[in-house]
Amino acid sequence: MTYRAAGTVVLLAALVGTLAPAIGADVVPADRHSLFWPYLLAWAFFCAAAWAVRGLPARQARCLVIAGGIAVTATGLLSPPATSTDSYRYAWDGRVQAAGVSPYDHAPADAALAPLRDPWLFPRGAGCEGPDRYPIPSGDSGTCTRINRPGVHTIYPPLAEAYFLLVHALSPEGARHKPLQVGGALLACATSAVLLIALSRRPGTRDHAPAYAACYAWCPAVPLELVNNAHVDALGVLLAVLALTTVNRRRVLGGALLGAATAVKLLPAVTVPGALSGILASGGKTPARRMLDALAVLGPAALVVALAYLPYVLASRGSVLGYFFGYLTEEGYEDAGSRDRYALLRLVLPDSWAFPVALVILGLTIFHVLRHGDADRPWRGALLVTGVGFLVFTPGYSWYAVLVVALVALDGRWEWLGVPLASGVAYLGTVAGSGTIAYALAALAVAAGLVVRAVRPSSGSAYGHCRMGAGAWLWKDRFR
Repeated sequence: MTYRAAGTVVLLAALVGTLAPAIGADVVPADRHSLFWPYLLAWAFFCAAAWAVRGLPARQARCLVIAGGIAVTATGLLSPPATSTDSYRYAWDGRVQAAGVSPYDHAPADAALAPLRDPWLFPRGAGCEGPDRYPIPSGDSGTCTRINRPGVHTIYPPLAEAYFLLVHALSPEGARHKPLQVGGALLACATSAVLLIALSRRPGTRDHAPAYAACYAWCPAVPLELVNNAHVDALGVLLAVLALTTVNRRRVLGGALLGAATAVKLLPAVTVPGALSGILASGGKTPARRMLDALAVLGPAALVVALAYLPYVLASRGSVLGYFFGYLTEEGYEDAGSRDRYALLRLVLPDSWAFPVALVILGLTIFHVLRHGDADRPWRGALLVTGVGFLVFTPGYSWYAVLVVALVALDGRWEWLGVPLASGVAYLGTVAGSGTIAYALAALAVAAGLVVRAVRPSSGSAYGHCRMGAGAWLWKDRFR
């Protein structure tokens, strides 16, 4: 074993050794801020390990990525959910569906579902004195629940609900949170495998596929958010990765997979412009051909979403959108001054301008991808649109940004890793404004990537080409 390989193993051991006691310390979501410093330390070890693995022979690096990915992922299984209570809603929605009831018809606090309650999700008496317990509106004063927002209907799209039902059906009696965590671990490992295989087969990244895949397989956000907290984003990210590695060769299949990803979690819809990269490029195709190419992606995507919703629409008495619009209001996307949304824009603009300016920036980014994007590399445009979206909207939930981690792994733009780190700081940070500072630093990292790659352009090698940053890509397209 070479010194570099030994150093990589040591860094991986330090990463696992940091995550295991932090996640396994029985932290509860109400005290999530105690994970802030261990999480930052884990990110430091992750970045160092991902950098170190680059210099190893491909076979050796591949083995390390697989073994290290399994070890990192496994740390998420060491305790109940540490920083989020969302998986309790997942378990409840699966139980409700198994009883033949649409999850969109009743809120958890609804008395009509009282026969489905158990002491785990709905403690009584002394069990309600613990942290992360929510009172049931207009209910029994002696009963509470672990489910957040118990008075509102579910927000999750239909394929997410189907996943909850599947996990419930496969779970042994009394398994509680563990099956959802195991499901998240399996999905995370599957995504790492898909990334490693796709990158190994792609011309120009074969020799460096392990280093790219490590960006996802070893990222601390994966075990914390997708495994320990069991966020359904694990399934959405997997489907989005499959879609973006397919759509440049098989538009219909790629579009269908994008529709499936969107029907799990709405966020992957932001990658659709990437799938349409270059569709508006000047010259070449006729307008009719461009329309057919776009429909080949958008048509299957829309059809899959419609078919996924159809059974729930037929089975539900109420709206299948659930708490979606209420959630947008609650999170401050409609009123910029109420939360930390649009934090970077609000540093230089009045609050009332933040939302329209964010839409303009995102719209221009999408147009650039549609006009100048590389149709052979749809993940490139998807990363640019998604990354810019995070920088202008500055969401405060770190599990959303796992999608960015996967896109970084697909495209190799290391500077965008600052975005998921910033979202983690925004969620776990102990100091007011820490998320804004982190997002600002992430934006500076992306800008630095633009400058560095423009001043020192690719040497022409396949590896150098694949590591062109998003900013340099913009620069080249404008001045070539």
